[in-house]
Amino acid sequence: MPIRVMLADDHELVRQGLKALLEREGFAVVGEASDGQEAVRLVPTVRPDVAILDISMPNLNGVDAARELQKPPHKTRTILLTHHDEDQYVTEALRAGVKGYVLKVQAATDLVHAIRQVCRGEIYLSPNISSTVVSAFLSKSTVPADPLTSRERQVLQLVGEGKSSKETAVILGISIKTAESHRTRLMRKLDIHELASLVRYAIRRGLVQP
Repeated sequence: MPIRVMLADDHELVRQGLKALLEREGFAVVGEASDGQEAVRLVPTVRPDVAILDISMPNLNGVDAARELQKPPHKTRTILLTHHDEDQYVTEALRAGVKGYVLKVQAATDLVHAIRQVCRGEIYLSPNISSTVVSAFLSKSTVPADPLTSRERQVLQLVGEGKSSKETAVILGISIKTAESHRTRLMRKLDIHELASLVRYAIRRGLVQP
């Protein structure tokens, strides 16, 4: 039986290229999604062995999508595909339970190895990823606790993307009042009192691109 793979990337051309690459190598691409929310919804239907997620996607980024896919009933292995090799992104991914971290510039050579290694229950990181970052994460010595809940991070990303409370409510399937409460609570928790400052914080966290 071929390994079943789901692809999530907001660029259709990227998905097409990855699909062609993986199918040539004998993998079965069983589903495609254009953002993290769609990926989380799709997994129970297509039941992939591994989900490959772009780190920078609208509505729900790859890291938070990976967090959701670790929870029952999903418990899906995840690989992040990204341009980012900065420490903060790698650490955040490992914290989220990601099993593979592949740089896009090395995807053609690394992705096939990553899928096979992750499906064997191992962790795969592109060679350019700093071993110091991984060692620090494993020792837990330099990994600060995330002050935000998963839902607060989702709201923060949507705020950073310029979504209104009404749009946030529709995307997350909650009431407008609840969306506004989440926004108020995370601003209070972060001691941020202006929307522009909240957007800048979302950019610094890597939840949205500047």
